[in-house]
Amino acid sequence: MVLSLLASMDAGAQQTQLRVNIVGYPASGEKKALLLSTSPIKEKFYLASETSGERLTLPMTRSAKKTWQPFTHCHVIDFTRHRQEGEYRITNASGSIRSSTFRIGRYAPLQEDVVYFMQTQRCGYNPFIDKVCHPLDGRSFYGDMPDSSYVDARGGWHDAGDQLKYLITGSNATARMIMAYEWYDKAFADGTNSLGQKGSNGVPDILDEARWGLEWIHRLHPAPGQLIHQVADDRDHLGFKMPDNDPSDYGWGPNSYRAAYFATGRPQGVGKFKSEATGLSNVAGRSSAAMAMGYRIWKKAMGDEPFAMQCLKDAISLYQLGQAKEGFQQGNSFGAPYRYNERTWADDMEWAAAELYKSTGDEKYLKDAVRYADMVHTDSWMERDSVAHYEMYPYVNMGHYALWQVGDPAIRKRMAGYYRHNLQRILDKARLNDYGVGHLFVWCSNNFAAAVATQALLYEKMTGDKTFRPLLHDHMNWLLGLNPWGTSMITGIPAGGDYPLDVHMPFWRLKKQVIRGSLVDGPLWSSIHEGMLQIRLSEPDEYKHLQPGHITYWDDWADYSTNEPTMDGSADLFLILAFLNQED
Repeated sequence: MVLSLLASMDAGAQQTQLRVNIVGYPASGEKKALLLSTSPIKEKFYLASETSGERLTLPMTRSAKKTWQPFTHCHVIDFTRHRQEGEYRITNASGSIRSSTFRIGRYAPLQEDVVYFMQTQRCGYNPFIDKVCHPLDGRSFYGDMPDSSYVDARGGWHDAGDQLKYLITGSNATARMIMAYEWYDKAFADGTNSLGQKGSNGVPDILDEARWGLEWIHRLHPAPGQLIHQVADDRDHLGFKMPDNDPSDYGWGPNSYRAAYFATGRPQGVGKFKSEATGLSNVAGRSSAAMAMGYRIWKKAMGDEPFAMQCLKDAISLYQLGQAKEGFQQGNSFGAPYRYNERTWADDMEWAAAELYKSTGDEKYLKDAVRYADMVHTDSWMERDSVAHYEMYPYVNMGHYALWQVGDPAIRKRMAGYYRHNLQRILDKARLNDYGVGHLFVWCSNNFAAAVATQALLYEKMTGDKTFRPLLHDHMNWLLGLNPWGTSMITGIPAGGDYPLDVHMPFWRLKKQVIRGSLVDGPLWSSIHEGMLQIRLSEPDEYKHLQPGHITYWDDWADYSTNEPTMDGSADLFLILAFLNQED
């Protein structure tokens, strides 16, 4: 397992750690490192070039904030003014205390690694294993037809280390990929065909992946009043398995048909546990937004009129379905209490209405978008001290930004104000710790960190105001090594660095294959972590000497709560990684 650097530590002696973004810093961006210790530090530290050997003395500021355990002293090192590109590390004079090597300069195209991860999560034909999995998805429940009727729910992506499929997350991932391409169309390469196999096809891979999602959403919406929101459930959780050889049994034998749940807007559950539900606007609204965005891309950029028109037809139909049954649909569980507890929906309908207005010019959609936006206002997880699992998903209200794009000056000012209000709340919390982060440490905390960075970027694009640029950098720094454990939270990144290795994923557990580009769930408040069912360590915790006490992160396959790669969390990175790749 890749271990974090533990510098200058003997039994009973001082423990000292340098924390940096182990991927690196854009030349034009802020650059911060932390020097953490258990006793005062008086020596000088230097920025050392790995190529020239030149060393520059670094300014250090003793932090007055309460430093997280196990450290009692923290010095903040700010080297923002250094813009010379190259490979560096931070070190003391003797080299006995030194950081990992990092780069100053333009980010590598890490967004392509996330595209690669999405390809490995494909259900149906999976290019990573070069096999077809789950070809019999699925058999209906809660639909207009008799239960157990065959429906075509093939495609989509496996959600995480397990092999369930959710429209809750798949719709957002699809829309995020299209949005990232709309912003940065030159940032994405064409290295595979539409199946994810090596060899270009004239289409950026991110759009091949987005189309995979759009085609799946189309299958899940077979008629105007019908929408499948989930395929499979926690009967899947039988241990690690390759997707083409799935022993889970939903009543038709192992590796056979799986349950396909139709959204009804009412509580569901064929097993012990029941979901809550009041409508289906969240899944219908997000899916409509993705389809409306797909219409514009495939009509204008791709020149595929038939597919574009199919997307627009689905977008309108899904939006009407969301309006007819306003409210939220949650994920279903069978034998465990864990599910996606989404309880918000107006943000998704706002997003859909704004995207439909952009696509059609129909004023009714603009009026709807404004109405839904004012229902949401500043309601966000950023205003709260805790939320349930996926309660306020997705973690950025993309509807406010989409409406800002098409609104008049008064609407634009209001949407930017909603974002600013949320970000100020995060900034207030971030100022209380040396890492500069203010996100929640609930399940999938890394998704929240990515959301802060994304919302800060969107706000800056809306207003030109760079007040929250430090939040963007600090939360990405957190995900890329400037955290208590000194590890990146994205598998395989950076190559040769400290990243999640022993992850809760079948490709690693069964084949010892590292799949680069996946964001893991991330640290949890210890009070939550200790209460999770069936969490254990399979081997000693290599980060034991670094655990802060109030939050916990384990790089251990047996910990699904902090160390499981997720499809939706990874998709949240597209926009921000493409931005960092283009910034310099």
